[in-house]
Amino acid sequence: MTLLGTALSISVIRVTLTHLRAPSFSNRASRLSSNSMSQSAATADPNAIATTNDAPSQPENADVVVQYVVLRRDLIDTWPLGSVVTQGCHASVSAVWSNKEDPFTVDYCSPDKIDSMHKVTLEVKGEPQIKNLSEKLTAGGIIHKLWIEQPENIPTCLATKPYPKSSVSSYFKKLKLCK
Repeated sequence: MTLLGTALSISVIRVTLTHLRAPSFSNRASRLSSNSMSQSAATADPNAIATTNDAPSQPENADVVVQYVVLRRDLIDTWPLGSVVTQGCHASVSAVWSNKEDPFTVDYCSPDKIDSMHKVTLEVKGEPQIKNLSEKLTAGGIIHKLWIEQPENIPTCLATKPYPKSSVSSYFKKLKLCK
């Protein structure tokens, strides 16, 4: 085995062991601040070699295509975190899949951009606010999915289809980032 082969083997083992270890809150914060979730494990390593799969960054003046996901704060405070995240995932996937032929969705999910998606996750207080937001989006012609959890029939969250940020951001400017 060559020296390069040994280095790659060690790198692969380190990445594998990192994913097997349960994260603690203290190391989770440092990992999140130093590594974007859209960044591959290879690019997190300063010694890694760039590949052809690394997506080029957009020019700063480009209108980024973004998907908005809005969760209910009352559910975040009372449901298990995983359940609330799952609701957001359901709404996001549904909004994308239901609009898979839309030019912005095609662009958002294109092979050269799939590893650099932009999502903004926001929150509203509760059920009346999520319903009101859905009505405003519908009135404004903004395509979205209001996820209704079944069989309970509870509106839990919503997600827009991907849009240029400038065309939809005004609908969300008064909402807080979900923390």
